[in-house]
Amino acid sequence: MDIHRASRLATINGAKTCSGLQKGDPRTVVIIYGPGQENIVSVFADVLGKPHRMADSFQGITSLEQESVLGIPLASAKIDISTRNRNAVVAINAHCINLGMPPDIYISAECDYEFLYPEVSFSRRDLARFISFTLGQINHHESLMSKPRTYFISTTFPDVRAALPNIDILTVGADAVELRVDLLKEPLSDGSFAPIPSLSYVGEQVMMLRQRTELPIIFTTRCTKENGRFPMDDPDLYYDYLYRAIQWGVEYIDVELWLPEHIRQRLYDKRGSSRIMSAFHDFSGTFKWPSPQAQSIFLESRKYADIVKMIAIINEHNENFELEYFRSKIRSEYPDSPPLSAVNMGETGQFSRTLNKFFTPITHPLLPIIAAPGQLSAAEINAALSLLGQLPKKSIYGISSPFSRITTPYAPFYEKCFNELGLPHQFAVVERQHKGPDCVEALCNQKSFGGAYLNPPVSLASLMQNSPFFARLNSGTGPILTEAACVIGMVDTIVVHCGSSPIPSPASPTASPGPNRSSDAPSGAGITNGNGLPSSSSLIFDNATWRGIVSTLTRDLAPSAYCGRAAVVLAPNADDAASTMYALKALRIGKVYTVGFRTPPSLARGLDVEPFNSLESLQRARMVRDKASPFVIISALGPEKSNIVGMLVRAFGGSRGSSTQIRKVFLDLADGPRKGDPSAVAEQSGFAAYGVADTTAFTTVETLRLLVGQNVPYSFVRLAGGQGMF
Repeated sequence: MDIHRASRLATINGAKTCSGLQKGDPRTVVIIYGPGQENIVSVFADVLGKPHRMADSFQGITSLEQESVLGIPLASAKIDISTRNRNAVVAINAHCINLGMPPDIYISAECDYEFLYPEVSFSRRDLARFISFTLGQINHHESLMSKPRTYFISTTFPDVRAALPNIDILTVGADAVELRVDLLKEPLSDGSFAPIPSLSYVGEQVMMLRQRTELPIIFTTRCTKENGRFPMDDPDLYYDYLYRAIQWGVEYIDVELWLPEHIRQRLYDKRGSSRIMSAFHDFSGTFKWPSPQAQSIFLESRKYADIVKMIAIINEHNENFELEYFRSKIRSEYPDSPPLSAVNMGETGQFSRTLNKFFTPITHPLLPIIAAPGQLSAAEINAALSLLGQLPKKSIYGISSPFSRITTPYAPFYEKCFNELGLPHQFAVVERQHKGPDCVEALCNQKSFGGAYLNPPVSLASLMQNSPFFARLNSGTGPILTEAACVIGMVDTIVVHCGSSPIPSPASPTASPGPNRSSDAPSGAGITNGNGLPSSSSLIFDNATWRGIVSTLTRDLAPSAYCGRAAVVLAPNADDAASTMYALKALRIGKVYTVGFRTPPSLARGLDVEPFNSLESLQRARMVRDKASPFVIISALGPEKSNIVGMLVRAFGGSRGSSTQIRKVFLDLADGPRKGDPSAVAEQSGFAAYGVADTTAFTTVETLRLLVGQNVPYSFVRLAGGQGMF
């Protein structure tokens, strides 16, 4: 079977086949810094992978200087920030909270963005996330839009510090975390609380929350009429807070529909990379979904929104079905409108929370109060879906090999995740005894099969070779392949695709049908075995490892830090290097030096690949400067080769890439006992070092998202996995 001709590309459970990484804002980045804080400029530059220099003013700065990060002292910036060329310059006010709050009011109003940071517990990861998002290099919204279901948890603490110790558990199952600004209580010196939390207090709350969670944040100032505490007598106050949230790089901004249109429009026009969630809540009990009012509210909401949220309290159960008719009507009549998040409040309306699929508000037992009447936790919604037959019990497998170091620790970890999410599924680890596809076939061809991960990954060719089961899926066109699985040629995740939803169409020449195959053939495996995989289901072969590598490499650096740079990849064979090569391509690496393997044409496409085949070629690479000098080294060699890896890392250490200001990166994918410690060598040689534990945790996050369609944060994976797993 020709795997390239018999495949179709897929986007599944929010994990797109593309990386979602963008080149971002092309303007020159200028950092405004406070007294004694000039070092923050070099940190910004390091995260962006650029050199930096200091300037005295905005005058004369153009977009031609975008290859550098510029720093301007606060006092100098105040002179001419208002006259800067906004098309050429993006101005970021970097304010250390230890200098006092609030930041300079004039600079805060004039800058494009504002980054708040503490002097002691500074978080480089927070900065990487902030700068990557505000400059448009990452896009959370795009990936969330493609998930079958999304949830956000509404925090209701008067001080987010109370939530931080349990934030890893609180956010399991959530795709975003809502900061209820109106519920924050700022303590005053006399022991009382401010009637409205100040921007200074709110800014610090955002800073602390973002340092502890990788999830997107929703910034909400709920008014008194809609079950909140923010006063309604001054709409301009809402603009001040909501626009400042945009400047702080908050991903989602909740804008209530009652606000004057000019305020809503202005926020929408100035939203930058943030997304606007238009919010309408009705607590009267008289709101009716079939009424003309409901449709007019939606039409008004969508004018200045990326998401429309409509929530009402109801009196009778059948009003849940009226909401579903309204949802269907909106989807049919306004297919190009923003996605609709609509639920009913109260115990009677809880049924609607199981039917809403986009940004359903959820709570958690550890929260002090629920944010709205009738809110359910992610586990409660999943349990309800299971009882309604919408989430049938499935068997999910971890398929390992006899040579895999990690086997049994995965079982309790996945069971813990399923339990925390309220999923009915069973998990088991199965050892794959033979090289052929028989074991994998037998597991996949079950009525209850719900998906599997393969550790170590298995080559696509070996799975498809002599496999009549896989060959007859989709009326003979074979399993659906993601672009990653197709190009990498290694499968580490098998996802069940139910026939109730349309199978994605091909989107790449590599997956186009051959002359004897048609990608337009109807769905259906043609399997008649009553205990086998249902004929209405198919399988999707995917690779999650490359996403884990990208997430690791961009944890402390913006994606642009890698663009056009050079990398060194060490691996015993092309299969072990494939995921790494694909990840580097997604990061727009320019040149790749390879050690230990030959790069297949499919992986080399779009990359400048040069093998190290002699000491002379290695010496030439060491002598290269600028962007051709290796910036990142990734080793997929076994732990027994750790001394060799350490020698190579030391050979490329000492300098810091194309500039003495830029720190290089080393990633060691070796798993198991080793003779040396190349990561320690890397750190001694000036590298930022990461290990297989980071990549495995990030890959597990992606694998769970693919298999069950729900989010389990990286921090929870590291917490729940324990030392035995990582």
